[in-house]
Amino acid sequence: MYDLDPNNLVEGEDYYLTPEGYKVFTEKYHLKRGYCCKSGCRHCAYGYDKKTDSFKDKK
Repeated sequence: MYDLDPNNLVEGEDYYLTPEGYKVFTEKYHLKRGYCCKSGCRHCAYGYDKKTDSFKDKK
């Protein structure tokens, strides 16, 4: 089981920091988490589009 405790995330693998200081989760992290949160994440592994509130095919 993958440990999703925020204190055990690996920078560069699970997330990266933007120049503004935001933490952005990677596609790999989302797949490890195992579900879509429907927040419109930048690297959504499930193809969710927040504007249309629907899932598009991920290739």
